[in-house]
Amino acid sequence: MTYQLSEEQRMMRDSCRAFADEVITPFVRDNWQREWDMNAGARLPPEILEAADKVGIRTLGIPEEFGGMELDPKTEVQTFAIIAEEIARGDCGLADKLVQNWKISVLLRHLAPRHLQEYWFGRLINEPQMLFAHCLTEPRGASDRWLPYNVPEAAMQTRAERRGGEWVINGRKQFISNGYDAGLYVVYANTNPKAGILQGTSSFMVPRDAPGLTVARCNETMGGRFMNNGEIVFEDCRIPADHILAENDAMQKAGVYFHPGKIIQAAKNLGVGVAAYERTADYVQNYVQGGRILIKHQAVAWRLADMAIRIEAVRSLLARTAQAVSDKAPDADPLCNMTKVFASEEILKVCQHAMELHGGNGAMLEVGIEKLFRDAAIFLHSDSTADISRFKIVKALFPETAGKYAGPEN
Repeated sequence: MTYQLSEEQRMMRDSCRAFADEVITPFVRDNWQREWDMNAGARLPPEILEAADKVGIRTLGIPEEFGGMELDPKTEVQTFAIIAEEIARGDCGLADKLVQNWKISVLLRHLAPRHLQEYWFGRLINEPQMLFAHCLTEPRGASDRWLPYNVPEAAMQTRAERRGGEWVINGRKQFISNGYDAGLYVVYANTNPKAGILQGTSSFMVPRDAPGLTVARCNETMGGRFMNNGEIVFEDCRIPADHILAENDAMQKAGVYFHPGKIIQAAKNLGVGVAAYERTADYVQNYVQGGRILIKHQAVAWRLADMAIRIEAVRSLLARTAQAVSDKAPDADPLCNMTKVFASEEILKVCQHAMELHGGNGAMLEVGIEKLFRDAAIFLHSDSTADISRFKIVKALFPETAGKYAGPEN
C-alpha cells in the first residue's frame, strides 16, 4: 500500500517496523519460553509497553486536546491498519494489547462525558501499563448475538439496574481481550429485559476498582499469549450514574468501535502472515536439502508463491474495506465481515505453508514458526467466529430473507 500513503503514514509505518524489528522480534525470539509463564503478569515485561510509548503508538485515538496523537479522520482507519500490521509482524498479542486501547479511545471520545474523557485519557497517557478492555462476550452468548434476531431471549445475561445515583451491574463476561490486566472496562448490559438486544442494551465505563468487580481468571489461550485474555465477574457492582455511555441503544452506537475493529483485526492477522512469509522466504533461500537450497525445488517454490498471492489478496481487500469505512460507504458493514473472514482463512493457510516448508524445524518451539501458526489459528474465531460472520454477511446482503428471525412467529 506504499503508493497510497501520506508522508506521515510512511513515517509512522517505518518507525513501527523498526520497533518490531529491533525490540519486539528480538525479545520474542530470545524469550520464547515466557509466553508459557503461568504468572500472566510476568509474560511481557513493562519495558515493552514503555518502548511502544516512546514510538508514540500507545495512545492513538486520543484527541489532541487531551494529549494524544490525533490522526487525520479521513485516513484514521487506514493508519490503524498500517500500524497494527507492523506491530503484529513482531507479535500479535502485543498488537492486541495496544489496539484495544485505540478502539476504546475512539468509542470514549464519541460517547463519554468530557470529565471522564479527561480523567481516563489522562491516565492512559501518563501510565504506560494502562490498558482498556471491551466486555461483550458472556458464557451464554458471544458473536451469535450479532446475527441478530433482536429478540428478548437473545439479550445480554449481564443486567444493569439504576438505583438512585448509581448503576448496579450483575453478570459475567468471558474471553475479554486485556480482561486480566485492564484498568478500565467498557461493559455491555441489559437494561430493558422486554426488548431485543438492539433496544435493551446499555454500555458503561467500569473502573477496575469499582466495588463488586472481580477479575476471576486469565484464560490460557493457544495463541496471542502476550495479551492476557480474562473473565470478569460483576456482583452488585456499583458505578456512578454518569458512567453510562449509551442507554438502551449501545449496540447501534458501538459501530464506531466495531467497523475499525474488524479492519484492525484483519490487519493484525495480515502481520502474522507477513512474518511467516518473510521468515520462510529467508529460510528456503539459505537451507540446503537434496544438494540444493530449498527454493530450487519446484514444490517449495510453488508454496512460496502461494503464500505471496494470499498475502497480497488479503492486503488488497483490507485496503478496499478501510476506504469504504472511511467513506461511510453503504457496503462497509458486509465488507468488514468479509475482510475478517477472508484474512483469517487465507493467513492460516500461509502459516501452514510456513510450517511445512520449515519441516521438522517448523514444529520446534524455539524456532518460532509454530507460534505463528498458533497465532493465526486464533483469528478464526476472534472478534466473532467465521461462521457467524458469514451469517452476518448474508443478512446484510439479503435482509428480507436471510435476515428474518428463524424461530417461531410468536
